Amino acid sequence: MGDYVVFIISCILVKNILLAQYLGNCPFLGTSKKMETAVGMAMAVIFVLVMAGGITWLTELYILKKYGLEYLRTIAFILVIASLVQFVEMFLKKSIPALYAGLGIFLPLITTNCAVLGVCLINVNEEYTFVKSLVSSFAYAAGFGLALILFAGVRERILLARVPKPLQDTSIGLVTAGLMSLTFFAFKGMV
Repeated sequence: MGDYVVFIISCILVKNILLAQYLGNCPFLGTSKKMETAVGMAMAVIFVLVMAGGITWLTELYILKKYGLEYLRTIAFILVIASLVQFVEMFLKKSIPALYAGLGIFLPLITTNCAVLGVCLINVNEEYTFVKSLVSSFAYAAGFGLALILFAGVRERILLARVPKPLQDTSIGLVTAGLMSLTFFAFKGMV
């Protein structure tokens, strides 16, 4: 149990998929202008990533390895992720239309979000068990959500500040993301 706690903390803080491994920056910058949108995106990524982590692990073990098709891993994983995103998109469109509209183009972009694919590939490359793969997927997604929500809070505060013209909007967002990344590197010595 203690090993899993350290593993989860490591995935969330030390090996944060956004701020330490630099995967998934497009939705990070795109959906962090409003807190509601950031929280919605975080929840969607958590759902998709946990489901994708489990299904891609099973796909790798029972289809790709069994038939010697490991070279099709990327294509197979993208198909799994795309299917899951379609499911989430249909669910949000019916259940929470305001969030669906708020996420806009960034919801389908989860399909090509390199953070989701990256975590699935990490799970397979590290040869995690099924349970550890699910825990890893959840922890990386929680780290994604944590970084996204923190960044959204900072960006909402920046909107109220006087920012020099050359640094407005995306520029100040990138500078802020860089500073947040440096703060997450402080966790490197923890684990």
